Amino acid sequence: MEFVELIKTSKVDNVTLYTHNGKQVEVSLCVSSHHLILSARKEGVEELWILHQNIDTVDRKPNGVVGGLIIVKCKDFRIIQLEINGYEKFTNVANSLEWLSTLDNMTLLYPFFYRPVYNMLEDGWSAFNTESEFSKLLVPGSNEEWRISYVNKDFSVCGSYPSAVVVPKNIDDDTLIAASKFRQGGRFPILSYKHEGSSVLLRASQPLAGPGIKRCKEDEKLVNSVLGPGKKGYIVDTRSQSLAQTAKARGGGVEPEAHYPLWKRVHKPIDRQAAYLDSLAKLVDAANDVTSSIDKWLSRVENSNWLSHVKDSLNCACLVAQCLDQEGASVLVHGSEGLDSTLLVASLAQIILNPDCRTVRGLEALVEREWLQAGHPFTLRHKKSCFSVGGSSVVPGSNKSGIVKGQQACTFLLFLDCVFQIHCQFPCSFEFNTHLLTLLFEHSYSSQFGTFLGNCEADREQLKLFKKTVSLWSHLNRPEVLPSLMNTMYEPNSRVIWPSVAPMSLILWRELFLRYSPASADGVSTRMKAANDAIMELNMKDKELRSKAAKLRRQLMELEKESIELGVLESPMSSAPTPADGNIEVNEGLVEVQSNPLF
Repeated sequence: MEFVELIKTSKVDNVTLYTHNGKQVEVSLCVSSHHLILSARKEGVEELWILHQNIDTVDRKPNGVVGGLIIVKCKDFRIIQLEINGYEKFTNVANSLEWLSTLDNMTLLYPFFYRPVYNMLEDGWSAFNTESEFSKLLVPGSNEEWRISYVNKDFSVCGSYPSAVVVPKNIDDDTLIAASKFRQGGRFPILSYKHEGSSVLLRASQPLAGPGIKRCKEDEKLVNSVLGPGKKGYIVDTRSQSLAQTAKARGGGVEPEAHYPLWKRVHKPIDRQAAYLDSLAKLVDAANDVTSSIDKWLSRVENSNWLSHVKDSLNCACLVAQCLDQEGASVLVHGSEGLDSTLLVASLAQIILNPDCRTVRGLEALVEREWLQAGHPFTLRHKKSCFSVGGSSVVPGSNKSGIVKGQQACTFLLFLDCVFQIHCQFPCSFEFNTHLLTLLFEHSYSSQFGTFLGNCEADREQLKLFKKTVSLWSHLNRPEVLPSLMNTMYEPNSRVIWPSVAPMSLILWRELFLRYSPASADGVSTRMKAANDAIMELNMKDKELRSKAAKLRRQLMELEKESIELGVLESPMSSAPTPADGNIEVNEGLVEVQSNPLF
């Protein structure tokens, strides 16, 4: 299929653009193979380029032969309205946008055609492979109990797992193959994170115990082998007990307690992924409501239940982190398929526990390891977003849309929002700013880079993305881009950070959800710029004052030394205060208060 077949009218002049802030601009519209381009053709006025992949829905309001209004709703929450004169032009443009935004063939998407005009200093495709990321766990003499297995090198054991996985060294590949048949989708337990000491975090999918409570000795051997002598473990199930029982009746279920005696099962329910998109739709709809009073608007935001999903996710992650850090116990986390809430909780627990994950490269590695390589189906989940829950458009000549109803979800956005909440509570503990989180959200839905294409590593290898597309990490780590992602308040913090999940501690991510809101978009961006400028100014003053203080301390030490030599002052050793003197020494510094996790 050629793009020309889908573009009946490529250019329309005298189109009225209604922006999110109520402005009307006369523009020329161009529909290219990959972009909707809107240009006012005025000096100093930027063109608006929207990737077709970013379009969620195209709503039409025809006005007879005169033409009509096309409402383009994007996955990044932008809404634009285009008034086009002439019915034929109106229909052709609307049809083209619908077709081009629902292409099944991924090789026709923009990342396969994008060629950067700058030199790549780093190959992002090889920056975070399994071997390099887990090498510190496999240093001879210190952590010899783990190994990298290539049992899934041809993706035949588990289609959603990467070719290389980290497993206990005393478990052979035959045992892994047998254990995979006992887990939904073949997702047998693998290492996700190793905490201080011997506690480890594993993740998997649900066991296929079924109503007859089947057992699998190989799975039992695999799970029990990670526990050292006298150690215990927790199986954290992200489903409620009732959902787990329902799954049991359908062939799934939970690990039989009798065969996993050293593991205690804990249910920490998180809503299924279908609920996330419904809540997001309600939240975005409330954000675009300019008619409600403030009380009603706040009520609509609360009733969307989006922040409830954030709270439940953080709560479960805190439980996992507490088991690993405070009890020294290993944790196996799973839900049903192990593709959504399991990855959400495992990655959030590492944000809490591992300071490296709070750096730019650490977050990139976490996304690569716990989402991309772990098999979160980005293409399937992000095919549609909150404006078209369960909707689809069919490309001419095709009898399918490539969309499976109920499979779209915004789990990754929920993860980013949870990281945003922790970032707000510990603003000095993150090397990156929240702009990086926004960029990850945008590129996960539509991008010129190939990083988020495909549903798993097998898809990406089949598409040969590492050869035919550019990695997002290559772009973000460029010296020209990296400074814009850095947090000016960052102070390295090697400690565990415990986020509060109390209702007053969780806030709406205004910079994301309200940036295109008719009432507050301009205000949000203006306030953010002013706040950032103020922070940078304070940071510069802080550095200047610290430099002056250090200089004065050096001068004071030199004067004290000179006075002692002249006999004006006694040596500090001869006049050191004793406890009887009643003197108290105070160490000046920042004290960071950590709240206990709420369960």
